[in-house]
Amino acid sequence: MNSARKSLARECAFIALSVALITTCAWISVPVFAIPVTLQTLAVALVGALFGWKRALAAVFCYILMGLIGIPVFAGFKAGGAALFGPTGGYIFGFLFLTLISALAKLLPVKNRWGRMAIFYGFMLLGLAVCYAFGTLWFVLVYHCGWGYALMICVVPYLPFDAVKFVIAAFLAVRLEGYVH
Repeated sequence: MNSARKSLARECAFIALSVALITTCAWISVPVFAIPVTLQTLAVALVGALFGWKRALAAVFCYILMGLIGIPVFAGFKAGGAALFGPTGGYIFGFLFLTLISALAKLLPVKNRWGRMAIFYGFMLLGLAVCYAFGTLWFVLVYHCGWGYALMICVVPYLPFDAVKFVIAAFLAVRLEGYVH
C-alpha cells in the first residue's frame, strides 16, 4: 500500500473512531433533569483536542449526517430530522463550534503538561459557551420562550457536569495527544 493510501486510511480511521466515541458517549445517559446528562460534550471536546480541527469537524459532520439519515446516534438512541431539528437540535449543531474551538487549543505550542491541560480546558469551556449560545438561541426560537427560561432548562443545570467532564477531557487530551499524529 502506498503512502497516500495509508494516509487516507489513517484519516478515515481517526474520523470513524471519533464518530464511534461521540455516539457511544451520547448513549451513556443519566436522567437527572428534563434533558438527560450524557458524555457527548466530553467526547466532542476530546475529539477536537486530540485530532485537530479538520478531522474533528469531519467527525462531527459525519455524526450529524448519520443521525439525519436515521442512524440512532443521538442521545436516547434517537435519529432523524425530528431529533435533529427539534428543540435541542441546536446543541447538536453547536457541537461543530465546540469541537472547532477545542481543536484550536492544539495549535498553541505550550509544552508544560499542566499549562497544556489548562489551555485545553479553557478552550473547551469557550467552545461550550458558543455551543450553548447557539443551542439556546435555537431552543428560544423553537419554543418561543424567553432566554431566562431556556437557560434555566437547557444550560444552568448542566454546567457543573460539563465542568467536570472537561477536566477529564483536558486530562485525556494531554495524556493521549502524543499517540495521535
